[in-house]
Amino acid sequence: MIPRNAMTVDVEDWFQVQAFAGVIPRAAWETQERRVVANTERVLALFAEAGVKATFFTLGWVAERHPALIRRILAEGHELASHGYGHAPVSGMTPESFRQDIRRARQVLQEIGGVEVAGYRAPTFSISRTATPWAHRILAEEGHRYSSSVFPGRHAARHEDGAMPEAWQAEGVLELPMTVLHSPLRTLPLSGGGWFRMTPYPAFRAGLRRVNALGRRGIFYFHPWELDPGQPRVAGAPRLARLRHYTGLAHMAPRLGRLLRHFAWGRLDQVFAVEIAAAAPADHAAPQRAAA
Repeated sequence: MIPRNAMTVDVEDWFQVQAFAGVIPRAAWETQERRVVANTERVLALFAEAGVKATFFTLGWVAERHPALIRRILAEGHELASHGYGHAPVSGMTPESFRQDIRRARQVLQEIGGVEVAGYRAPTFSISRTATPWAHRILAEEGHRYSSSVFPGRHAARHEDGAMPEAWQAEGVLELPMTVLHSPLRTLPLSGGGWFRMTPYPAFRAGLRRVNALGRRGIFYFHPWELDPGQPRVAGAPRLARLRHYTGLAHMAPRLGRLLRHFAWGRLDQVFAVEIAAAAPADHAAPQRAAA
């Protein structure tokens, strides 16, 4: 049986990416053209056409300003999860500022959506065992049941067959790392984002098929702004940052459509439901609005 993979979306606007933080400070966010609603609605239309349900890791900042978008995500059967409030890398926070950020984001999302928010993804996958050893414990203390915040690198722990672990227990929450495939020469990222836009599609598809052939479930992610080739250009950003951000935007929608057709997909909380349930404390309340 072919494993079902997890489809996830990091809901943030084009000006909130970390690559542009040096030229678009947070104090200037309110002055930027907001395109997140239209872009996310395009994502929802693609998912509806393909019959795919996904997990939307959403910034609290976005949810506060566009509550109707949050309600539509839920109304269409997707999972609502947290991407933090202000898209600050966790590696640059103190434990207390991290706690305040995730608490604020979770409260905003839950109040708007009327559901429990169990999942969390760190901006720029900025949680690691070495740089932020306190992060998972705080996530658990603030009510999160799982995290998908680690992007394994070349030296990440792996099983004897060379495959990266699908999940591990981390200070009271389940960590679901992004999908990579280890080879003798390098670790190949197969999780989406810029790598998906810049990698020839047949090569990416072959890699993900290999992951599934090993009996593993993949976790894919992208951002709504990646479907928006008409977004403003940030001339002052570093050249490499601009190259990674803008490459392949015009082809992302049809490429994503192919990916949705070629693999089996589901919400992250459904694909890893058994592991998440096993990791939850016995007295933890079950999530509201269970998937149909």
